[in-house]
Amino acid sequence: MEENVNEPIPIDRALELIAAHVRPLEEETIPLDEADGRFLASRVDAPIDLPRFDNSAMDGYAVRAGDTPGRLSIIGESAAGAPFTGAVGPGEAVAISTGAVLPDGADAIAPIEDVRANGAQLEIPAAVAQGASVRYAAGDVRHGEELLAPGMRIGVAQIGALAAVGLSTVTCRRRPRVAVMATGSELRAAGADLGPGEIFNSNAPMLRAALRSAGALIEQIAAPADTTDAHLAALGRALEHDVVISTGGVSVGTHDLVRGAARRLGVEEVFWRVKVRPGRPLSFGVRGDTLVFGLPGNPVSTLVCFELFVRPALRALQGARDAAPEFSRGTLATAVRRNPQRDDFIRVRTRMTDGSAVLEPLRDQQSHQIAITAQADALARIPTGDGELPAGAAVSFLPLRRD
Repeated sequence: MEENVNEPIPIDRALELIAAHVRPLEEETIPLDEADGRFLASRVDAPIDLPRFDNSAMDGYAVRAGDTPGRLSIIGESAAGAPFTGAVGPGEAVAISTGAVLPDGADAIAPIEDVRANGAQLEIPAAVAQGASVRYAAGDVRHGEELLAPGMRIGVAQIGALAAVGLSTVTCRRRPRVAVMATGSELRAAGADLGPGEIFNSNAPMLRAALRSAGALIEQIAAPADTTDAHLAALGRALEHDVVISTGGVSVGTHDLVRGAARRLGVEEVFWRVKVRPGRPLSFGVRGDTLVFGLPGNPVSTLVCFELFVRPALRALQGARDAAPEFSRGTLATAVRRNPQRDDFIRVRTRMTDGSAVLEPLRDQQSHQIAITAQADALARIPTGDGELPAGAAVSFLPLRRD
């Protein structure tokens, strides 16, 4: 069925439509040291066994389990990087350090704190089980097995795993190039002197921070004057990128010029207006493979629309295996009135009680109140309906990233 772009649509439908227009970006091979936060383009198989050889999990003595308890002769040492070259025979032991190769003939490690050594003699007072404190070859991953799956986001542990198998590069989807354009002739950069009716531009710095956390490469487009020609020039430059994000100018006022300029530049509008508060005037369109998001101008609306709609699209462009908004579940600390027409995203503070998240709504929830929003660490989704959701009601929430 054809979408009526002028009819507000449900949140989940908007997410479906955005996802349907995302094409993952090209692959590129990058140094491992640059891979943190990137998404794997393809499966990575282990090129070696890990561990490569049987080794000791602790400092102690390599022994034959069947010889314990008992008195043994110490015949040498196996150190990390300097293996013992002989074999452990009956009644013999080899001193061994953590990570050192398990000598031939040995099948267990007697921890150093559980034995008594006197010169070349070793007394083991208690039996040591076969395999005790031994790390077996390929016990972590076997040569040829999947190490990391495609679409996985690379973090600290993944970098450790890749380095452990000797990989110095990794193939990822490239980072999306994003143009950011805040509209409004009243906007001034932080630090400027404000004239009558002028305000500081909070949306552009906020979006740049959000985009950096989402892995994007950012170009700030200067705010255009409130004329059609200025908007056409600014948007024309922005459309050279993978993603365009504008703020303001997407409603129906005299100075709301973004949507009209975008249409003249060949942008196909997929939808305009979503059943969400704040953020209802959101527009989304495409020109070729370029995604075009027209976010409302109120700062909290901008924040909500970015986290709910733009961040998932950026993850999908980078090949994330699960690009959907990362909702968690919690319970309301106080009752909240529902909106009969739209889902509300309210700003909340979270606290953990008995292992569960409890969500405390902030005192004010208007879409211009970015200073109050700075006290929140999550957005709670209050579904459309009549009356109130009582304290203790279970709801979904979207954490606000602070990393």
